[in-house]
Amino acid sequence: MGTSRILLLGILGLALLSSVICNNTSGPDDCCFTLYPRRLNKNLISSYYMTDHRCPKTGVILVTKKSRHICVDPNLSWVVGIMKSLDESNF
Repeated sequence: MGTSRILLLGILGLALLSSVICNNTSGPDDCCFTLYPRRLNKNLISSYYMTDHRCPKTGVILVTKKSRHICVDPNLSWVVGIMKSLDESNF
């Protein structure tokens, strides 16, 4: 009777441990779930980076001079202009 309880607790413990290990995956850190709808002044932006390819939406994260991160649509013309301007200023 005691051995069966220990065996049952061991199996239950392993089942819980395996679920914790499976949930500890390394996924993308920065994804855009909502995109900022308005145009931003390019003078306020210090850098940008693209979201990870594993994110559900493709996006660009603009970093302001005050270190705020703003998700925007990479297909908008003003976003392309900001990215081009930042790329040219880094060379």
